[in-house]
Amino acid sequence: MPGSMTGFGRGEAAGADVAVVVELRSVNNRYLDVQVRAPREYLAFEPQIHNALKDAVKRGRVEAFVRRQPLKATTVVKADRELFTSYLQAVDGLVADVVDPAVRQAAIAWVLGQPGVVSVDTAEVDVMGEADILRAALDAAVVELLGMRAAEGAALVTDLRQHLARMVEEIDGIEAMLVDLHVRLRQRLEMRIRKVLGDRHEPWRVMQEAALLAEKADVSEELARLRSHVAQVEEALGRDEPVGRRLDFLLQEMIREVNTIGSKSADHPVSHRVVEMKSVLERMREQAANVE
Repeated sequence: MPGSMTGFGRGEAAGADVAVVVELRSVNNRYLDVQVRAPREYLAFEPQIHNALKDAVKRGRVEAFVRRQPLKATTVVKADRELFTSYLQAVDGLVADVVDPAVRQAAIAWVLGQPGVVSVDTAEVDVMGEADILRAALDAAVVELLGMRAAEGAALVTDLRQHLARMVEEIDGIEAMLVDLHVRLRQRLEMRIRKVLGDRHEPWRVMQEAALLAEKADVSEELARLRSHVAQVEEALGRDEPVGRRLDFLLQEMIREVNTIGSKSADHPVSHRVVEMKSVLERMREQAANVE
C-alpha cells in the first residue's frame, strides 16, 4: 500500500579507521526534494547519496545528515630542524655573553614558537576507500526510513478508508432522500401557495412547478460521480506505489461534486449531510497530504 512521506532512519557502519553515521529525516512535500549535509571529506560522495535517495523515495522532502568520526589520530606534528637550528644560532649569538640559564631557556621557547619551526598538520585521508562504509551506513538508514514510512502509510490508509466508509453512508442517505423528493417539494410549494392564495390555487399548476423544482434539485448525476471517485480512491489506496498526487486530484473532484450538491439542494436534511461530507473530505485532504 502507499507509504507516508514522514519518517526517520539512522544507519551506522565502521571500519578500521573510521565510523560513519547517516541520519535521514523526511516530511511531506509536493515533489521530491533531497538535501544532503556531509562533511568536507565526503563532498565527492554527495551525488551518489542523492541518487541513492532518489531511487528509494519518490516524493517528499528528505534531509540526509552524514557524520564521519575517525577512530585513529589524524594529526601529525612536524618539526623543521634546519629552521630551528638557524633561529637558535642567531639567538645564541645574541645571548652568548649572558650567564643566566633562564635567558637561554626563554630564547629556546621563543624559537619554538616561531612559524614553521613546529607545525601540526592533518594526515592525508583516503576517503575513497571509505565509500563502502558510507554506503553501508546509508543503506541501513534507508531501510529504517522506508520501514517507518510504510508503517505510517498503513495507518494513513486505514484512516482514509474509514473516512471513505463515512462518505458512502452519507451518499446512501442522500439517495434515500431523493426517492420522495418530488412529493416533499410539492407539499412545501402547496403550503406556501395556500398561505398566499388559500384554496384558489390550481393543483395541476402546483404539481408542474414542483416537478421543475425537483428537476433543478436532482443531484443523482453528482452522486453517481461521487461514488465513482470513492471507488477510485479505494482502488488507489490498494496500490503498492506512490499515489499522493492522484489522491489530491480525486479529493478535489469530490469536493467539487459535494459543493454542487449543496448548491442544488435546499432540503435541510440534505444540507446537513453535505456539511458532514465537507468535514469528512477536509480531514481526508489533511491525511492525504502526507501520502507519498
